[in-house]
Formats: sequence, C-alpha cells, structure tokens
Amino acid sequence: MSEQPAPAPVSGRTVNGITDSVRSVSGSPVAENTGPGSAAPADTLPAGLAAALKRDSAGLVAAIVQQFDTNEVLMLGWMDDEALRRTMTSGRVTFYSRSRQEYWRKGDTSGHVQWVKSLAMDCDGDALLVRVDQVGAACHTGTRTCFDGRGLDVVTGHAD
Repeated sequence: MSEQPAPAPVSGRTVNGITDSVRSVSGSPVAENTGPGSAAPADTLPAGLAAALKRDSAGLVAAIVQQFDTNEVLMLGWMDDEALRRTMTSGRVTFYSRSRQEYWRKGDTSGHVQWVKSLAMDCDGDALLVRVDQVGAACHTGTRTCFDGRGLDVVTGHAD
C-alpha cells in the first residue's frame, strides 16, 4: 500500500458562509469514468460543505437545475463530491450518471451547455440548487426542460 502525498491547498473559497481551502492531490489526475466517492480524496470540497451534505446510499445528492433569469426549473441531476467540486470550480455543470456510472459535463456532446451562475444547498443539506444559463435544450429528449409536456392530472388546492 503506497502512501499518497498530502493534499496541497489550491485556493480559499466561501460557500454558504463556510470558508475553507479547496484541495487537490498533486500528481493524481482524476479519472473521468469512476464511481461516486472514488474519484478524488474526501477533502476536495470545503470541509464544512462536505460535512453538511447529506448523500444517499450511493454517495449522491440531488441537484435541481434552474434557469437563472426566468426561474424555470430545467432538470434534476445527481452529483457526488467530485461532480460538485468540478461544478464549483469550472463554471460548467458536471453530473454523475447513475445509469452509465460515469461523470458527464452537460453539453459536451449535445452542445447544450449549462453555464453556472450560482449554487445553493437546501436547509437539510440533501439537495442542491444550481442556477444556470442554459444554452439550448436541457432535456436529452430535446425539450427545453425535462418537465415540458409531462404534466400530471392533479386535484388543485387553494388558500382560504
């Protein structure tokens, strides 16, 4: 068992009021097609953020994607710590594909890029809100959102 070099600080960041250093392990490139939690050391996210996230049993957290200027809900994707780190540091949204078991950066094959405008964590730490500037369709079916034309019949309520 070989010993990994100690993580070196890259830069200071503030996320949801939590300031920490984003770290990387020098000389250890991150593989593109690896599973949640196995792609990078646990300290790639600010420690406070990593501790606050509540992941599912696969190490993933739901990421709701919303158009920044219209508030239109575009899609839901899944992120592990590495996908979140890539999203926070690249300006583009990266997800972890549960079906393909790999990372994918939205728009790399379709051209339908999501440019990050802001990122927030909900009060429970079990969901992220990624506000983006969406280029083209957000849905793999070609519709603007993953919810277009997919409304369900419901009984509506009202305030008294």
